[in-house]
Amino acid sequence: MQYLTDPGEIKYVISELASTKLLWVDTEIADWYTQNPRLSLIQVLADSKDLTGVSAYILDVLDQYHLATKFINQIMVNSSIEKVFHNASFDLRYLGGELATNVTCTLKIARKITRERLQVSNLKLKTLASELCHFVNVDAESGASDWGIRPLSEKQLQYAAMDTVYLAAVHRSLLDMENNISEPVKERPSHPSLNPTKVRIAFECPRLFYLNHKFGDSAIFLPPDTPRGIGNHFHKLADELIKLALVEPEFQTLFEPESYLLNIEEVASRMQGIFYKLIFYPYLERVIQNYPDTVVILLKVWEGLQGLIKRFAQLLIANRSYCDGESLISQTFISGESSLEHYFTLPDGRQQRVRGEFDCLVFNLAKKRLCVVEFKTYQPVDPSAQLAQVSLYSYMLWQTKKVAVDASVYCVLPEFKEYQYSWEQLESTIHQLIPYKLLQMQQWLSWEPPQPDGPPVTTQVHLCEICPQQQKCGTFFSVVPENRDNQVTQDHTWENNRGESVNADAIGEDLVNALQSFKVPVEYQGAAIGPAFIRVKLKPDLGVKVNAIMKLSADLQVHLGLERPPLIAPQAGYVSIDLPRPQRQVARFETYIQQEFLPPTVPIKIAMGVSIDGDLIEADLSDANTCHFLVGGTTGSGKSEFLRSILLSLLYHHSPQHLKIALVDPKRVTFPEFEQIPWLYSPVVKDSDRAVELMEELVTEMESRYHKLENARCPDLITYNQNSPHPLPRIVCIFDEYADFMAEKAVRKVLELSIKRLGAMARAAGIHLIIATQRPEAGIVTPIIRSNLPGRIALRTASEADSKIVLGGTETSAAYLLGKGDLLYQIGAQMQRLQSLYAQKIYIPSF
Repeated sequence: MQYLTDPGEIKYVISELASTKLLWVDTEIADWYTQNPRLSLIQVLADSKDLTGVSAYILDVLDQYHLATKFINQIMVNSSIEKVFHNASFDLRYLGGELATNVTCTLKIARKITRERLQVSNLKLKTLASELCHFVNVDAESGASDWGIRPLSEKQLQYAAMDTVYLAAVHRSLLDMENNISEPVKERPSHPSLNPTKVRIAFECPRLFYLNHKFGDSAIFLPPDTPRGIGNHFHKLADELIKLALVEPEFQTLFEPESYLLNIEEVASRMQGIFYKLIFYPYLERVIQNYPDTVVILLKVWEGLQGLIKRFAQLLIANRSYCDGESLISQTFISGESSLEHYFTLPDGRQQRVRGEFDCLVFNLAKKRLCVVEFKTYQPVDPSAQLAQVSLYSYMLWQTKKVAVDASVYCVLPEFKEYQYSWEQLESTIHQLIPYKLLQMQQWLSWEPPQPDGPPVTTQVHLCEICPQQQKCGTFFSVVPENRDNQVTQDHTWENNRGESVNADAIGEDLVNALQSFKVPVEYQGAAIGPAFIRVKLKPDLGVKVNAIMKLSADLQVHLGLERPPLIAPQAGYVSIDLPRPQRQVARFETYIQQEFLPPTVPIKIAMGVSIDGDLIEADLSDANTCHFLVGGTTGSGKSEFLRSILLSLLYHHSPQHLKIALVDPKRVTFPEFEQIPWLYSPVVKDSDRAVELMEELVTEMESRYHKLENARCPDLITYNQNSPHPLPRIVCIFDEYADFMAEKAVRKVLELSIKRLGAMARAAGIHLIIATQRPEAGIVTPIIRSNLPGRIALRTASEADSKIVLGGTETSAAYLLGKGDLLYQIGAQMQRLQSLYAQKIYIPSF
């Protein structure tokens, strides 16, 4: 090889190379993992017959920008020279970018031919050199060495030279294969490219994703009263804002003072003024001249831009503490290519290409962390889907830059709100959950009507109300969407699934009149309908105390002819009165839960029930507030059905390899269908001796796991499973009729001790307890038990005293629930009234 360090020699060689027609080019980058990478070497090969690198030129241009500029001007922009790179999008960042002409990318050629036809394990240059071109002793490690140090080692120089040799050989082989293909190569025809936006839609609603992908149908769930037509204008102007900030001297002048002298409001106001004068006002005039009706939309856009500018001012001022004013903006806003592409390996071994374009990339100097930013002109309806979208951008940037990348979502309207996600949060989502979702998306797209088992309906039933394709969905999938009991029609009349209507307004008026008769004036604020009850919202007139309404519970029971007193509670801005619903409905398990096995590192959630708004409420077992549960409910309360539904919700989402279930069933009637399932930690326990043994085994397992966590230096099971090739399964113990084991003093003492230890320590080890009883009496559910089971579920109890034991304090509401799955779900000081799911038939999922 010819390693050149003298500027004169380098300039001479560049001039010589300018007369050639074909060059194979590569680069080595110093500090590529930081925010300020530096071009270190330019390697060039002109002789395609060289198999040793002897004729390769290695141009040392570290911190010699004039030499790199000469190479760009004489070689890269010269359209008569074909420049071949392996991953051109990477190298061109340092060699002219869009100025470069006549560039060939061997990676793109390889992708076009496909890895399957090439019969290689991946499409990296070193892999193609060894597996396609049969080079031996290929050095795949020196690329990670420090290219910013001098002198370079002989091994580094040999590595750099051979890269051009490999490139030329791979290029020839790929061209030969491409020319020998008798028919045009279609790029992965059965699995078309996806993008992060489609992944977000798939999380929100599989059917809407299908319609969007197949027919290009609109697929944005806009909250009610959200103005439309804003997004395109906003994104265009936001791009112009960043471009202006990078080149406009007036912006740089704003940050000349030290950070402690800068005021966010003042800086933001001046930034807004500069941008309005130079960009927004001319844009406004131009658009309104052609489209006068857009003036209202553009005023909304300006409102959103003001919030964005204020957030940018805040970031810039924070960064000013770590750099000078001259370089502040260029160090904060990372310019360059915003398009991303990555091939994900799916659980079945196949590949899925994902392409996307992010909105903005910034650098937080305090955290020394990149952050990809997504702009939205509305408030997202599903934060988890939004998390999946930004996770993809973050991960694909990491693939490019090899540094951790945080993510933020800036929702600029109706008021500015920021959602922040650390790389650590995003990494687990990408590595574990996204490949499974991409596989599902492939399966959904392979479906064609009228085949069975098409894309399932969304599990978030409230989205159906604002779905942009509601009518087409019902027609195309030949399914009329199930009527959601909480949907309000124009005349405030609801219908149940038997066609019987429930007029909530009429019920509300009766309630107002009843209270008026007791000289308690209130204003009717509307109603919501759940499967079991109607929640009427009332606002007391001025001077009326909430307690005046609450103490009338028994009177209203008599006046309205109710079997039980209504539950009355103060809420934010109103008082809620829950009345039994005529023609009570069932929250069917299959409506809300579909089988979808998740990876071992995602949080394990159990389906608690359906809220008054029709939402499925789940509890995260990795949360300290919901890691263990006490469940109480008398005969007829629906306790057994509740336990069966939460067990089934676990089986539908977690395979036997990732989840083990321990069941205690002394009455032998709660879990008969589950006695042979492969998820069982041990055979179903039915007697006290074995129950004691089981709890002691779980304590032993917990201690064993803590030893493993300690040796692996992991704080909890989630971290351990992310780093271990052999993840440990979660263990959930559902202990029904706990009271049946409390009669014997010896058994009681041992069980209490085991529950105390597991309740206090087992969460981090991935072991969880759900202790249930129909007799939550003080002598059975002792203070030791209560203090170690933070989560509480109260179905209808036999007495107010039992309600207090389950829910704590003076809470007696559980005694007045309606039974059959009507329950109170308590997390800390918060309480929700839910309807548990009902699985009429138990279908054990296949895996």
